[in-house]
Amino acid sequence: MNADRAPKPYLDPYLAGALLGLVLFGAFFLTGNGLGASGGIAHILLSIEDQIVPEHVDRTAHLLNMAGPNRTPLDNWVVFVAVGSLIGGFLSGLWHRRLKLETLRGPRMSVRLRWATAFAGGALMGFGARLARGCTSGQALSGGAVLSLGSWAFMFAVFAGGYALAFFVRKLWI
Repeated sequence: MNADRAPKPYLDPYLAGALLGLVLFGAFFLTGNGLGASGGIAHILLSIEDQIVPEHVDRTAHLLNMAGPNRTPLDNWVVFVAVGSLIGGFLSGLWHRRLKLETLRGPRMSVRLRWATAFAGGALMGFGARLARGCTSGQALSGGAVLSLGSWAFMFAVFAGGYALAFFVRKLWI
């Protein structure tokens, strides 16, 4: 690989954490809200649903909080956070020369199985985020930053669950 086209090194994790903390502080300071992703995705998907089956949105009580006859689901700060995260991630990958199409997997895992497990895990996380009325990033970053006991308990449970699951799937990756 050409030296001038080699990927740039990753940011130091401590510096990255400090910068993320500053972004979180800025979000609280400027908007009065923390960071999170699932709400933005939910609003974007609801705007599509509102175009396809508006009568369903108009008859469902919890959806009327985000959309309805006189409201657009895209008129919410969290939509801009989600879209900005996608655009920022793309620009960062472009800037640091890390954009490429690939499927990362272990030597014992097929590409098809990797995609199936990624899709299943994403679907479970999305369902869990909607069921919990928030995602892990909102819980960990925003809830943890304001010292919410529930957020800290949730994150310890997420890490414990991740380590427990890793025991069963580790042979696919080594």
